[in-house]
Amino acid sequence: MDLLAQLVVNGLVNGSHYALLALGFGLIFGTTRVVHFAYGPVYALSAYGSWLAASMGAPLWLSGVAGVATGAIAGVLAYLVVYRPFEKRGSTSLVVLIASLGLFILLENAIGVVFGTDTKVVPSPPGGIFLWGPLVVTGVQLAQVAALAIVATAVGVYLTRTRMGKAVLAMTDNAEMARIIGIDTVRVSVIAFALGSAIAAVPATLILVKDGATAHMGFLAVFMAFVAVVVGGVGSLRGAVIGGLALGLIESTGMVRIPTEWQSSVAFVVLFIVLLFRPRGLFGGR
Repeated sequence: MDLLAQLVVNGLVNGSHYALLALGFGLIFGTTRVVHFAYGPVYALSAYGSWLAASMGAPLWLSGVAGVATGAIAGVLAYLVVYRPFEKRGSTSLVVLIASLGLFILLENAIGVVFGTDTKVVPSPPGGIFLWGPLVVTGVQLAQVAALAIVATAVGVYLTRTRMGKAVLAMTDNAEMARIIGIDTVRVSVIAFALGSAIAAVPATLILVKDGATAHMGFLAVFMAFVAVVVGGVGSLRGAVIGGLALGLIESTGMVRIPTEWQSSVAFVVLFIVLLFRPRGLFGGR
C-alpha cells in the first residue's frame, strides 16, 4: 500500500510535468493548427538558457526568467521565420509538418554543436527532501506540482479576462470566422507561439534543476506533449492538462504490475486505446 501511495505521488509529479508541456503545445496547436514538433528543441533551448544564466552567477529565479525569455523568443522566431512564409503561400498542413520536423532536427543539432552533448547541470541546485509518513518528496517535485497550478491558473485568467486572450480562444474555435470579424490572426499566432513556448520553459527549467539538460531532451518532451493533447482532445486546453496528469498517473501506477523498462511504452498504449475508442480525445468536440 505504501508503494502504491508513493507511485501515485510520483505519477502526480510526472503528470504535472507532462500537463505543462501539453498546455504549451496545445495552445500553439489549437490556435494555429501547426503541429509544432520543433517545440521539443525549443523546450531544450529554454533549459540551456536557464543553465547559461545560472552558470554566469544568476540566482535560480532569474535563471528561470532567462529560460522563459529564451523559449518565448525561440518560439516567435520559429513561427515568423519558418511557419509564416508557408502560411503566406497557402501550403498544405503536410508541408508545414515536414518543415517542423526539419526545424526539429536543425535546432537539436545546433544545440549539440554549440553547447556540446554532455549533460549540463546548475552549479548549486536547491536540495530539500520531505518525509510525509511513508512518502518521500523532494523540493523540486513540489515545485513541479506548484508550477502547474500557478501556470494553468494564470493562463486561464489571461485567456478569459483579457482582450487578446479572448482573441486566442476565438481563433481556437474557428480561425476563419475570427479573421472575418477582424481579429489579427497573425498577431494572435505570434502571441500563441510566444506564450506556448514560454510555458514549455517552466518544466524545462525544473528538469534542468532536477536531472540536468541535454541536447536531446526535447524528443521525449514533445512526444509526451503530443500524446497528452491527443488524449485530452485537440483544441481543449483543459483536456491537455487532464491528459498530461492522466498519462503521468497511469505511467507511474502501472509499474505495480509492469517492469520499469516498459514504462515508456505506457504512453503508446494509452494513445492507442484513446484513438481506438474515442478518436477525438476525452474532451474533444465539447
